[in-house]
Amino acid sequence: MAIVHRRPTTPGQRQYSVNKRPELAKKRPEKALTETLLRHAGRDRFGRISIRHRGGGNRRKYRIISTLEQGTGPRATILAFEYDPNRSAHIALVQYDNGTKAYILAAREMTVGQVLEWGSNAALEPGNRLPLANIPRGFTIYEIALDPHRKGQLVRTAGASAVLVSHEDDGRYAQVRLPSGEVRRILTSAYASLGTVSNPDHASVSIGKAGRKRHMGWRPTVRGSAMNPNDHPHGGGEGKAPIGMPGPKTPWGKPALGKKTRRNKRTNVFIVHNRHEKRR
Repeated sequence: MAIVHRRPTTPGQRQYSVNKRPELAKKRPEKALTETLLRHAGRDRFGRISIRHRGGGNRRKYRIISTLEQGTGPRATILAFEYDPNRSAHIALVQYDNGTKAYILAAREMTVGQVLEWGSNAALEPGNRLPLANIPRGFTIYEIALDPHRKGQLVRTAGASAVLVSHEDDGRYAQVRLPSGEVRRILTSAYASLGTVSNPDHASVSIGKAGRKRHMGWRPTVRGSAMNPNDHPHGGGEGKAPIGMPGPKTPWGKPALGKKTRRNKRTNVFIVHNRHEKRR
């Protein structure tokens, strides 16, 4: 993988950069592992905008992503790495011993032909999937499940990884430091994959021009101060008028900066160290 900058023969290419990925297979996705992705352009069932700045973009097929423990055997062989337009990370096409194929999230350390394992007795190799109880502390992990009966939910974005900090004395929970700096208690019976998520150069790519963003399904973001007062609390006034209030507001009149919005108090007992506090 390498970040390539274009020679700016046009203004749009001056800041433009692209991630060259020669390790990805130049093939169509497996038809049995894809679904039609309906596009809603940010509208709800009444046709009203529920998510701003979305619409247009190229058509996509959704790749059905599973985890090793959801497969049909304890071992799987990596056949190829593929691009997935629905996520920042790459995906790996694997085949189980009985011939069944599946897509999984690719790790940075994986190679084509590598045999992956899952379960309590799996080897401590990148890409293998084990319960947190069987992973030594200090190991780098990703795609962490919060429950043994769920798929991986945490640490799935490109280049991300978490660290298993410790196992608690009762053996029921493990403490994991997430990429945000939060230390969280997770059931030791839940599964996690060893290694780091693939495509670490994703964060270094410069989109470079508006048209490329439109191809990705994003529409323009307009400043509130450039709107009318019936569209945004910052709108109105003659010329470039100030917003006329002590602090910025959202389009719905709520404080835009510094206001805590977390409501899920039920899971506070699982947070050992808050991500907003200084790291110890």
